[in-house]
Amino acid sequence: MTHDAPLSPRPLAALSEAAPSVMTVRALHEHGVTPATTAERCRPGGPWRTLLPGVCLLRSGEPTGGERARAALLYADAAGAAPDARTAAGPVAMVTGLAALALHRFAAAPSLRDCERVDVLVPRGRRLRSAGWARVVRSPVLPDAEEVTGLRVAPVPRALADALAGLTDATRARRLLTEAVRGGHCEAGVVLAELAGARLLERAHLADAVAGLLAERRAQAEGRLYDMVLHHELPDPCWNVELRTPRARSLGTVDAYWPDHGVALELDERSGPHGRSEPHGRSEPFGSDAAWRAVVHRREMLEEHGVTLLHVTPDKLHTALGQQAAVVRTALMTSAERGPVPAVRALPR
Repeated sequence: MTHDAPLSPRPLAALSEAAPSVMTVRALHEHGVTPATTAERCRPGGPWRTLLPGVCLLRSGEPTGGERARAALLYADAAGAAPDARTAAGPVAMVTGLAALALHRFAAAPSLRDCERVDVLVPRGRRLRSAGWARVVRSPVLPDAEEVTGLRVAPVPRALADALAGLTDATRARRLLTEAVRGGHCEAGVVLAELAGARLLERAHLADAVAGLLAERRAQAEGRLYDMVLHHELPDPCWNVELRTPRARSLGTVDAYWPDHGVALELDERSGPHGRSEPHGRSEPFGSDAAWRAVVHRREMLEEHGVTLLHVTPDKLHTALGQQAAVVRTALMTSAERGPVPAVRALPR
């Protein structure tokens, strides 16, 4: 017996009955099928066929969408990786992009079988090239994969970002983003953060889609803000008002204002790096220093007129609603310690 000879060879009949429909040449060898036999069976007109380098379909005919996705993963796992790569560093690839969205059952994505390619996300350092319909997407950091129909699949926000990076169809982009949020796959804020990390927010053909996503995120946040006041038994505020001084000088608009306490609340709709956010009505870049300085200036201006301004992010309203209610309640309870009620008028926005 040579060093390369497989242990405990199994007959092809038994293999065909027990094995998955897609296998690598290495796995076939471990099951007793020599590379020469595999090559012979994958010849044109043979009972098997080669799908990707080193990956075989153990039947004739066209592969299903699931078989194509599985083949892409097997190719990415095996090609250019050490034999013990998966055990040493965990899974080394996952399906992403439109194919992943198809696996997540997005109606706006093409079916898995109709996807022109299957994107596979791999670590940046992997020595791996795209082959056939398997396209390699590299990333310095991989998200935690989800298992869908037995396949490793990127979570929806990352799959969306990878899909949009290769799309030029603005209509499809908007449908995908809308379905991600309204379909309950993920929060709008998580998607925005993923798009920002992929530097996709400034792409012209995605502008309308991103604007729609921001509107969706704000609508969700406003709903949670109303829930916070109702379910945590906070006093009813004046909703969506403009604050003015007695001399009619505008102090800006806020999402909620408690006139008897001099407390205002504003939703930070777009949080950038380090938790910095943009104020309403401004167009500075996502999380820019200019936007942050504007927030600080506005807070100081309101404080000069006796108004305490609270900032609440949509993400905090989603993950820690009770905590945000406690912050508001504390500000209302301590308002008397800050002095008389400010002479500020609240007008409908």
